[in-house]
Amino acid sequence: MLTSAFFLLIMLVGVPIGACLCLAGIVYILNSGDTVLFQSFPVQMFGGVDSYSLIAIPLFILIGEIMNGGGITKRLVDLALAFIGSVKGGLAYVNILANMLVSSIIGSATAQVAIMSQIMVPEMEKQGYDKTFAAGITVYGGMLGPIIPPSVMFVVYSVLAQVAVGDMLIAGIIPGVILTVLFFIVIACMGLIYNYPRTAKRTIRQRLHTILTACPTLLIPIVIVGSILGGVANPTESAAVGAVAAVLIGRYVTKEFRFAMIPQILLKSAIYSAVVLFLVAAAAVFSWLLIYGKVPQATAAWIQTVAKDPIAFLLLVNLILLVIGTVIDGIPGLIMTVPILLPIATEIYGIDPRHFGVVVVINLVLGLMTPPVGLSFFVASAVTGAKPGKMFIVTLPFFLICCAALVLLSLFPSLSLALLK
Repeated sequence: MLTSAFFLLIMLVGVPIGACLCLAGIVYILNSGDTVLFQSFPVQMFGGVDSYSLIAIPLFILIGEIMNGGGITKRLVDLALAFIGSVKGGLAYVNILANMLVSSIIGSATAQVAIMSQIMVPEMEKQGYDKTFAAGITVYGGMLGPIIPPSVMFVVYSVLAQVAVGDMLIAGIIPGVILTVLFFIVIACMGLIYNYPRTAKRTIRQRLHTILTACPTLLIPIVIVGSILGGVANPTESAAVGAVAAVLIGRYVTKEFRFAMIPQILLKSAIYSAVVLFLVAAAAVFSWLLIYGKVPQATAAWIQTVAKDPIAFLLLVNLILLVIGTVIDGIPGLIMTVPILLPIATEIYGIDPRHFGVVVVINLVLGLMTPPVGLSFFVASAVTGAKPGKMFIVTLPFFLICCAALVLLSLFPSLSLALLK
């Protein structure tokens, strides 16, 4: 009880979540009186990051930074525009499709929202869209970042759950495509009520030129996802090859990447990677102390009194994680919940850990779009000036369709596992 109160207190005053986990662990050990546990504290932290799979995280982050600096994002937006053509609400569809293409390279929701808000929102405003709607739809498009591979959150979950990183990345493909299609349906339905402008007509020759110019940028996701699906490379190796491909395309195809950018790109990647990996190290200590304190067993006993079958359990988890996701960012949310809920899901209810991982990640990502915190809305607000609360209200249909998708994924595990052997 003392540990929980201390943890909540320091988290509420703004202490970083990684430090919260470590400090709460120290308080727990002192409160238990079993100070010999301090001898294992650094060993547990080191063991948490002593994993080959985690090398993929800095590499995926590096790819995103190179892509941003090399003008690859803009080419992918042009490609989406060429595919969509002149339809009512065309730029709204382009926004979602471009986010889907970009998400196959970046893998982080907040980073993707920041990048795409700079590109899509001004363009949609020029075409007559409301800025709040344009920013809001960009936020939901950014939700695809941690779902469609590569995904930093799936890599972290893989390490926490001790499942193959490649399996988790592949498991996110179908749910990501389903969400994209559902977003298209929402835009079409909203277009019946609101008079969205049409995109400017392009000749077939112009569209073909755009497609041919932008197609080389698709080599990056093809290399990453294709090598994993084909069994040619593991996620870490594919991320390394993807980083090289991003440099070559940025330098010789888009011709916007300069080698002088490399020090700054490496610095940004190193800082973000250090934050994520410290969270993983803190998570190892947190999980170790949870098991020592028999917290998963106590939680399991309570959940079994409420949920009698796997579907009821997953629906309950959806509610719990959605609430947690509103106040805690995605990766810290994973770190705090997976060590407690995963053993219950697999050992008591017999749920496939890969399917459970997809449900958990999508829930926590959706939390980034949910008040009172709604971090992604604040990121979009900082870039565009739109008000976060108004963004949520204007794009409420997207939130509701995401909730429906979560229920669908909970009921039908095959949607996550269909591409896995």
